[in-house]
Amino acid sequence: MSTPSGFDRIARPYRLLEYLTLGQLLERTRLHFLPYLLTARNALVIGDGDGRFLTRLFAANPSIRATAIDVSAEMLRLLSKRCTAYTDRLSTCQIDALKFMPPEDQSYDLVVTHFFLDCLTQTEIEALVTRLTPALAPGTLWVVSDFRVPPGLLRWPAQLFVRGLYIAFRILTGLQATQLPHHASALQSAGFRRIEKQLFMAGILTTELWQITDNSAQRHATSWRIPASY
Repeated sequence: MSTPSGFDRIARPYRLLEYLTLGQLLERTRLHFLPYLLTARNALVIGDGDGRFLTRLFAANPSIRATAIDVSAEMLRLLSKRCTAYTDRLSTCQIDALKFMPPEDQSYDLVVTHFFLDCLTQTEIEALVTRLTPALAPGTLWVVSDFRVPPGLLRWPAQLFVRGLYIAFRILTGLQATQLPHHASALQSAGFRRIEKQLFMAGILTTELWQITDNSAQRHATSWRIPASY
């Protein structure tokens, strides 16, 4: 993980930096599964940055409440400002996600990690999933958006691109991770199965929808279905 001050440093220019490097591709990736999240009621959103996804989630789903976690105070400040119209449904917590302990009275039915898991090592992802799983309701959805290295002709250019991103974030934020972890194995070990996947940028960007079917706290998951309308 990077230090809080590291992400504080890039919080204000982050949106501009994102658009200068990848245009609206990251935004499209984050929002792809939004129509599938309209029946969720209690979300845990980790590392949403300045809150662009969360404000769209609140607008699309008027019944949802959300807890936003970020290690950066400045990112949370920008997120809260962007979500001003939804403050009655928003809770924020400035903490390293690896240290976050879900309250005993909370049960989440949606977890969102857009371009966050790639900031962790494999060991850290496994620890995070293990820590959160007991607080997840039957049928919980987990949305993962991340970079990936596709097979085939684009493999080497993608590896160089991803390596360049890691170097840039290490310089800007102090990020310690140096390579993409394998989030799928951690989620599968916790009883999740991937039910939808969409690739962007010739497969270098992915967004995936996972659902828990079996976990240590809740053994009987409800069936997942796409909402009838959006």
